[in-house]
Amino acid sequence: MARTLLSLFAVLLAVDGVFCFPSYASLAGLSARQLDEIIPQLTIRTLASPPGPLEDPSAKLVNDPAHPFIAPGPNDIRGPCPGLNTLANHGYLPRNGIASPSEIVSAAQEGFNMGNDIAVFVTYAAHLVDGNLLTDLLSIGGKTPETGPDPPAPAIVGGLDTHAVFEGDASTTRGDAFFGDNHSFNESLFDELTAFSNEFGAGSYNLSVAAEFRFQRIQDSIATNPNFSFISPRYYTAYAESVFPIAFFVDGRITDTLTLDMTVARGFFQDGHMPDNFFRSNISWGLTEIGGGIDIIFTPHPIEPGANAGALDSYTLDPNSADFTDFCKLYTDFVNITVRGLYPNATGALLGALNQNLDFFFGPLQSRGCTQVPAFV
Repeated sequence: MARTLLSLFAVLLAVDGVFCFPSYASLAGLSARQLDEIIPQLTIRTLASPPGPLEDPSAKLVNDPAHPFIAPGPNDIRGPCPGLNTLANHGYLPRNGIASPSEIVSAAQEGFNMGNDIAVFVTYAAHLVDGNLLTDLLSIGGKTPETGPDPPAPAIVGGLDTHAVFEGDASTTRGDAFFGDNHSFNESLFDELTAFSNEFGAGSYNLSVAAEFRFQRIQDSIATNPNFSFISPRYYTAYAESVFPIAFFVDGRITDTLTLDMTVARGFFQDGHMPDNFFRSNISWGLTEIGGGIDIIFTPHPIEPGANAGALDSYTLDPNSADFTDFCKLYTDFVNITVRGLYPNATGALLGALNQNLDFFFGPLQSRGCTQVPAFV
């Protein structure tokens, strides 16, 4: 995983010397020489602590006059996460698609009633690998072409669609990166989701539909993507991704059943658009609640972590990957393998920011029996 990200970020320095390094571009995977050249260009910010839980986590109107839908402009960044795209389109996040992690936590809580523990955990996991730890900025979206000195040299800035970390294979409505586009709405996949909703959910998306469709998407990738990878952390985010539409796209005034109308679903998945007069969820969906949904989805078709071995239908289990039996291993592997592999040369201000963000990341796990990994030195 770290090697994949290293190859992506190496493109940032395609010529001798640094050019136009965006303030939100990640420093993960860069060499000591590259960091020495880039860091002096950056405005280093004091990191804001993640916000706490909402004082009033009840259902409320969120598609309100203060947060109208505005379609993104040509320079606005959007990416693989329909929820974040929606929050940006409604102004809960900066509409340009570049935000601090604390802004993302606040927006997810305010706009969708996401629980504070999962909002902090997921946001800082993404920020540690996809964001800029010194400027405290993260792109919610795609790879942004930049221009360099004469002659122009392209650079690639990986946001949340940097593959195999936050974004990954077997997405609900986005294609695998192997096929060339891992962030755009895929009409064929949505049509397939609709068909499953008709067959297993009487025309609506629910957890029963989610269980069948999650299994189908995994089988599709095994059969068509020789590079299919389904190990931690993507293993976790794939199943959480199947619960999120039930948790966050169903109007909070609906209290009798958790079913998502497919017209409403299309609005979120395709356009990042809340329905008119949309109310956020009437409960705060935290790690426990999302975990309960994951269990319902996983149980009918249990798939263990693994990957194709470079060929179609060659899925091989990975005994070293974290799975649902040990949530703390997800945390420790992410820190010790993923993050440590991406920041082998951190010193000074970058090392300080890295450890501070790792503290933020661990915060939601203090009450869950996990042991914090010691600070990097």
